[in-house]
Amino acid sequence: MSKQGKFGDTTYDYVIIGAGSAGCVLANKLSADGRHSVLLLEAGPMDRNLMIHVPAGVYYAYRNPKINWNYQTEAEPHLFDRSIETPRGKVVGGSSSINSMVYMRGHPLDYDHWADELSLKQWRYEHCLPYFRAGETSDRGSDQWRGGSGELGVSQAGYDNPLYDAFLQAGEQAGQGHSDDLNGYKPEGIARFDSTRRDGKRCSAAVAFLHPALHRKNLTLITQAQVKRVVLQDKRAVAVAFSQGGKDHSVQVGKEVVLSGGAINSPQVLMLSGIGPADQLRKVGIDPLHDAPQVGQNLQDHATVVMQWRCLEPVSMHNASRLHHQAWTGLRWLVNRSGLATTNIWEAGGLIRGNDRVAYPNLQYHFGPVGFTESNGRLQLQQGFTLHVDQLRPRSRGHIQLRSANPADKPAIQFNYLSTDFDVTELVEGVRKARELVAQPAFDRFRGEEIVPGIAAQTDRDLANAIRNMSGTDYHPCGTCRMGEDEEAVVDGEMRVRGIAGLRVVDASVLPRIISSNLNAPVQMIAARAADFILGNPQRKAERAQFHFQSN
Repeated sequence: MSKQGKFGDTTYDYVIIGAGSAGCVLANKLSADGRHSVLLLEAGPMDRNLMIHVPAGVYYAYRNPKINWNYQTEAEPHLFDRSIETPRGKVVGGSSSINSMVYMRGHPLDYDHWADELSLKQWRYEHCLPYFRAGETSDRGSDQWRGGSGELGVSQAGYDNPLYDAFLQAGEQAGQGHSDDLNGYKPEGIARFDSTRRDGKRCSAAVAFLHPALHRKNLTLITQAQVKRVVLQDKRAVAVAFSQGGKDHSVQVGKEVVLSGGAINSPQVLMLSGIGPADQLRKVGIDPLHDAPQVGQNLQDHATVVMQWRCLEPVSMHNASRLHHQAWTGLRWLVNRSGLATTNIWEAGGLIRGNDRVAYPNLQYHFGPVGFTESNGRLQLQQGFTLHVDQLRPRSRGHIQLRSANPADKPAIQFNYLSTDFDVTELVEGVRKARELVAQPAFDRFRGEEIVPGIAAQTDRDLANAIRNMSGTDYHPCGTCRMGEDEEAVVDGEMRVRGIAGLRVVDASVLPRIISSNLNAPVQMIAARAADFILGNPQRKAERAQFHFQSN
């Protein structure tokens, strides 16, 4: 261990930039045996805000500007030039501290396609499954798919509401299937989701991995630290420059810098450090030290359409915003971690096929038993129910670019949502599938008027226009520091930045293709694998659990 003195005089074996889903896992794993000094830098504050830890407080958490990067995209040309809000966690725990807590791993074929089509042989699902299992404690218990002794608490959805029951029943009536565990044997169908909750509280990456490790003498966490750049010497990462409280600091690096800022911040820091597309860097006054044209490219996300219906019976969660309900809900949570405050709302959903040509589910539902309107950042709950429809494997690609050489300037974000007819067609099919499901007899006693997009939109053209007018992010940006075995990839299969020694990127930005589900669980798995790569440990033994697969 080589930790001594204060910032400028200190050498840490490992410096991790970003205390998000990946950074918290890395900090735990790299410091576990006590042999290495680890510094974790986080731009945001500690995760002390109460609404972070109350599952039903998710809206207040992700809307809180003090713990959010508050990104906005450039005008999206295929969404009628709308700018899309892109919240990302700026707090210890990162986006795992402000997300909706849905725990999904993605379909096994996602990872197998990385292996077969992109030559990333060590990323076949059988190599990822043991890390998923080792990282979780599922209340389902341990089996060939699920873990029973890991750091991350994972709980089955359990809030009782008749709209959840109607949703599950309607899925079967519509022929869209049913699954007892979308992360288990059957990763297809309508289901109650798992979530990252434990004992009625959010179990973020910080709660699961970082907090239990902060007592270690070889682990240092610095919050409110805005990283300015990774310092290179002869194409090796040797230091990290950052500011805190208006003062500039620098720390030396003995072994490696690990960049875990996420799909937006990681390419930003690389470019600020002189690693990126040379022509773009010169335009903003940065001397290119390593020409890496793919940094910031390949940006992907799940576009989502949020559909809503009125509910004919007063069984939705619309009363939750009334003061006396809030008081009672808060009291129950404080006393015994029970009641409405323990739900993450999006407790049901599904993975389905929008057509019979796809090999495995290409659409995802998130179902919530409440309607809402939003105005000036304020949420008004309504008696209704809501169904998100996500396109899981879009063909559209975007990019991240620097606006200037100032680290405090937010980068320019362009997703290019729905830039291909293929993507529009899949979301049109998704809206039709959602309507088909809600039209089933299970919803007869609850189903009122379709509010959004509205029943007037019937033709493919009308639906396409409605989708372009209302779709946005489902908060899963990735791909901007693409992993691959080709020379154009930003990082290799062990997440080492090509052409630069002592520097890795470990977060959602390394995904070469987006996973067909929420990304928090895959990112934590990737970080756990990265820790073994970094430390030179053997990877966990492959595990080949069977899963249901129905080809067309």
